[in-house]
Amino acid sequence: MDEAVPRLLDGPPPTGEIQEWLAKVDKIAPIVEKYRNDNEDRRVTSAETLDAVREAGLHRMWVSREFGGGQVDIATGSAVIQALARLDASVAWQVGVQGAIGRLSDYLPEATSRKLFAESDKLVVGGVNPSGTAEAVEGGFRLSGKWSFASGSAHADWLVCAARVTDDGKPRLGEAGPVIRMLFLPRTSVTFVDDWHTLGLRGTGSVSYLVDDVFVGEDHTVDGAAMHAAPLPRDSRAYAISYYDFGPFTSSSTALGIAQDALRTFKEIALRKTPTGASGTLAGSHVVQDKLARMEMAVHSSRLVLAHAARQATEHGADGGDELTSLIRLTVATVAENACQVVDTAHQYAGTSSLYTTSRLERSLRDVRSAVKHITLSHSHFEMVGQYLLTGKLLMRR
Repeated sequence: MDEAVPRLLDGPPPTGEIQEWLAKVDKIAPIVEKYRNDNEDRRVTSAETLDAVREAGLHRMWVSREFGGGQVDIATGSAVIQALARLDASVAWQVGVQGAIGRLSDYLPEATSRKLFAESDKLVVGGVNPSGTAEAVEGGFRLSGKWSFASGSAHADWLVCAARVTDDGKPRLGEAGPVIRMLFLPRTSVTFVDDWHTLGLRGTGSVSYLVDDVFVGEDHTVDGAAMHAAPLPRDSRAYAISYYDFGPFTSSSTALGIAQDALRTFKEIALRKTPTGASGTLAGSHVVQDKLARMEMAVHSSRLVLAHAARQATEHGADGGDELTSLIRLTVATVAENACQVVDTAHQYAGTSSLYTTSRLERSLRDVRSAVKHITLSHSHFEMVGQYLLTGKLLMRR
């Protein structure tokens, strides 16, 4: 791109903490790019790539400093994931998963959090969809079940499993229905199922895993109901925000980063490609100019609203209530929708250039469509928030 082209839509240059952590991404970028295609083909991220991520501390950036993490601002972490997604969405997704699971370190007993996140430098992954059972026994639970989408499991030492608590085989009921618990256990206690054959995000290695009647101590568990509120205050607490209000920043940042990469790729194609039968490049087409401007603004506005939501979450994580939850849900659903629109438009107007697997646009299309399948980016958020705006009642929907 011509350096004289105005860059007003990029906003001001990052400063302070964001600049420091983006520099970490720049440092490992050559390694991420080097293994990008191999990771896609192998359906798992290379050890070389994950080692670089770990050495940079990106997998612990959203963990308390007390437990060996960076404890960066929510907006900083979002910017890092966007930058990673511009390089390789699968790597960004796994770092995002670490960010989300890392939030449970504020809910676990401190000794357990220290063991999982400070004493071990590997990933902590798993499934927060309660697809197993945890039979209450003395001192803990007997865990059984099958969980899916264990992104980064090839490089994990610990896995978390969401399960319904049972007493003598019968579901334990609480005020909101079945009692749910998050249980952490070492990777040696699980059996992995190689079923990750997908449209996109192939490099995440998000296989399923089985657990068959394994004991998990009470001190390695978290009450699922507690995750709907900010963790209780303590000196080691990193963030005063609920798990479920924090999580959407990870997935939406990946989707936005994919859109940013698609936009950049499309600009490069438009400047150099002359369609068959045309007298000039795509860049000279009025239609392409119109579409490009719309894509640019979709990315720009998404970046702004996501940063705004991050600021609100930082300032009001503990007291924002349903209003904050609604803002976050509406924001990330909008970002997801915009990201898909940008990638779809870029893929369409690039012509046959986007057909080949060697095209970044082909990869972007598959990755963004896979990313937005995550429940945190569900289109049902629009209905949920719409109902809240009309009735004042926030009813969680899928």
